[in-house]
Amino acid sequence: MSLPFRRLAAGGLLLPALFLASHVSADEPAAAAAAPAPESASSVPAGTPNHSGLAAFESTLHYRTGDITLPNDKAVLHLGNQFRYLPPDDTKRLLEQAWGNPDGSGTLGMIVPATVSPLQSGGWGVVVEYEDSGHVSDADAKDINYDDLLADMKKDSKEANEKRAKQGFQPVDIVGWASKPYYDAASNRLHWAKELHFGGEKVNTLNYNIRVLGREGVLILNAVAGMDQLADIKPQLESMVAVAEFTPGNRYADFDKKKDHAAEYGLAALVAGGVAAKAGWLAPLLLVFKKAFVLILVALGWLGKKFMGMFGKTE
Repeated sequence: MSLPFRRLAAGGLLLPALFLASHVSADEPAAAAAAPAPESASSVPAGTPNHSGLAAFESTLHYRTGDITLPNDKAVLHLGNQFRYLPPDDTKRLLEQAWGNPDGSGTLGMIVPATVSPLQSGGWGVVVEYEDSGHVSDADAKDINYDDLLADMKKDSKEANEKRAKQGFQPVDIVGWASKPYYDAASNRLHWAKELHFGGEKVNTLNYNIRVLGREGVLILNAVAGMDQLADIKPQLESMVAVAEFTPGNRYADFDKKKDHAAEYGLAALVAGGVAAKAGWLAPLLLVFKKAFVLILVALGWLGKKFMGMFGKTE
């Protein structure tokens, strides 16, 4: 029986985080072999092959519903009964101990569906972060040709893959838009989804992104799911676009150009890779793959329109 895993890639300098996933079966162990077995009796021991381990881990998660004020006090999540919120500490344990990622710190928490456990097949989640990048102008919203932007991104990815191949690394290809970028000027929300293909993986990766623009920064919501889950979870992801909003004084309209800092990029850069990874994800791209759960440091950056290195390796 193969070990379950979730792959998480955190964006490098000026690149939004990408959250990658595969299935976790309910009858497989919940803890990753990449992390040492936790000492706490309430955590799931690495390699636990039974339902009791899953139930024990599930019982330690502190789910919350309704209206959630995020730890930075800049934004609120209106979850209702459709979604649940996990605080940063639980998010860190879920990402590291259950999904096998090397570092789950630095988030503002995680949103998961109310009807599916993140430990079961079909489970998914949205990691929440905030980037204090400055006020991002939406002046370019009507001028962006996203098809041209995608073509540039594919070209750069292909060039990067040629370099990776020479160094023995697997390719990472941008298949296309799973959902074309859309900006709602009334709510200052930008959302899009990319379909990615990693090396010899049979199931492509869904990279679903939501950005909420604020007075002095951007609220980042990135979905963790496989492409084969898109049809099932897309309606929920679409409704999640409206879940987050900034609090009074931190909203986009509260920007004061006389005293507030402005970002040096616009919406096109957010889609192509314009927000630095938050503390905890840091500059190197971190990937954890199945089998031996090999940790690879990937230097991935965005400079102008050029990706500068994307390195991922699997056995």
